Amino acid sequence: MALTSPLQDDSINQAPLEIVSKLLSENTNLTTQEHENIIVAIAPLLENNHPPPDLCEFFCKHCRERPRSMVVIEVFTPVVQRILKHNMDFGKCPRLRLFTQEYILALNELNAGMEVVKKFIQSMHGPTGHCPHPRVLPNLVAVCLAAIYSCYEEFINSRDNSPSLKEIRNGCQQPCDRKPTLPLRLLHPSPDLVSQEATLSEARLKSVVVASSEIHVEVERTSTATPAPAASAGDDSEPSLIDCLMVSPACSTMSIELGPQADRTLACHVEILKLLSDYDDWRPSLASLLQPIPFPKEALAHEKFTKELKYVIQRFAEDPRQEVHSCLLSVRAGKDGWFQLYSPGGVACDDDGELFASMVHILMGSCYKTKKFLLSLAENKLGPCMLLALRGNQTMVEILCLMLEYNIIDNNDTQLQIISTLESTEVGKRMYEQLCDRQRELKELQRKGGPTRLTLPSKSTDADLARLLSSGSFGNLENLSLAFTNVTSACAEHLIKLPSLKQLNLWSTQFGDAGLRLLSEHLTMLQVLNLCETPVTDAGLLALSSMKSLCSLNMNSTKLSADTYEDLKAKLPNLKEVDVRYTEAW
Repeated sequence: MALTSPLQDDSINQAPLEIVSKLLSENTNLTTQEHENIIVAIAPLLENNHPPPDLCEFFCKHCRERPRSMVVIEVFTPVVQRILKHNMDFGKCPRLRLFTQEYILALNELNAGMEVVKKFIQSMHGPTGHCPHPRVLPNLVAVCLAAIYSCYEEFINSRDNSPSLKEIRNGCQQPCDRKPTLPLRLLHPSPDLVSQEATLSEARLKSVVVASSEIHVEVERTSTATPAPAASAGDDSEPSLIDCLMVSPACSTMSIELGPQADRTLACHVEILKLLSDYDDWRPSLASLLQPIPFPKEALAHEKFTKELKYVIQRFAEDPRQEVHSCLLSVRAGKDGWFQLYSPGGVACDDDGELFASMVHILMGSCYKTKKFLLSLAENKLGPCMLLALRGNQTMVEILCLMLEYNIIDNNDTQLQIISTLESTEVGKRMYEQLCDRQRELKELQRKGGPTRLTLPSKSTDADLARLLSSGSFGNLENLSLAFTNVTSACAEHLIKLPSLKQLNLWSTQFGDAGLRLLSEHLTMLQVLNLCETPVTDAGLLALSSMKSLCSLNMNSTKLSADTYEDLKAKLPNLKEVDVRYTEAW
């Protein structure tokens, strides 16, 4: 009657669906064949009507139990297509969204897997360059976001895990201030040194395992330290004795392992987002829907997720349209956007800055060549910018030149380090010369001599250090920090050419015994040396006994023996401050 009636009323076609839905809820012991017969029988009614909630639940169950059934392809496909084309709000009927999600997962279970899903997405877009159905993209994105959230939902909602999760989030976003600080051990207390009260957090790696039935999270806290107070703009005052012992805290790392079903769900729906980003007409709306970042922090801390999503962010970074690549930035100050997450130091960064460089290039090439954007880069990403410029990246060379041109950097030592970085490559040297022709005061700055303080960006190598030190005058350099870089003992041959060096930070590098022996022969004026978490042993540490000027020495987490420690104390009369925690001498 519903199919043949001339009356065009929603209740005419909806009433039989409601009746079937009620009967199914009362008869839960039907066979699989009876399920399929019912679905085929009501299929004509679904051509012009959404299935009611209980019927959606019935369809979801069928997709999960029999994903390879022909009913899924022949009956459910037009139903899902209608939902994606005409649904206005999944919030009013969330089971429609769940049914669409289960249908897509059922397609992914077929032999061709993602190829079938890809063809379905293509059919929803249509053969032309512009999709004629404006609701398809937002509905597909809503389904993907809900599916991705469900992969982490059990962990998010777990009360037992909430305190650990909060700690993880705090660790990834800001310095962790909950761990007690331990003062350095003073051999010969001095009023000057005591007043400075240098403190370091525990350097031991600690591991916390949080488990649920679907997700296993392992948190490794890397070595952290209390950050040194930042020098005020233009402050050229003498650095304190222990300045080079203080570095910014490293972020916590988070390793997530999903269960098999959650892993398949995640892979499928991230792949759909990647497919959506390939369509030029969908990309502006997709970028807008993904700003602000709509994913839970647990997903952003999951390496597999961010690695796969990186393709989507790259597509945004390559798009010349301002409405697309502007969505890489955060919606407001103080809130992370894709630019912050995928730049060096961000939780999603897994490269040496290639994506970061391409994002900066597209942003600077449009309407973002402003002092505000440069100030943000100088404040948060100066290290990566200098490292990439040191390796010849033209975009970063241009950024450093603009920072000098717009007087973004006030500190003279930092300006001199930027100049040395520019002069280390041919493209940088050429651009810097052009800049000097426009601003003569830069030449005057360089004539005053090299910097007194220098901090190499993290992930720098021996080659990067050699290239930088060979590009300018560093005769005035007194404080050098190589902490958390990839330098080895091979860089010692360049360090010994720094006659004024008094403070050297080698924390968490691969600098070993061979380098120590070379330093002890040439850097007799060295006063402060940080060897925390380096592979040095007694063989190299004994060579330090000839460095009579040493007054502060950090050997935390090295292979120092008690005998060597006693020997160093006896032979270094000026040694007043020492850290031997997590060694045999502790």
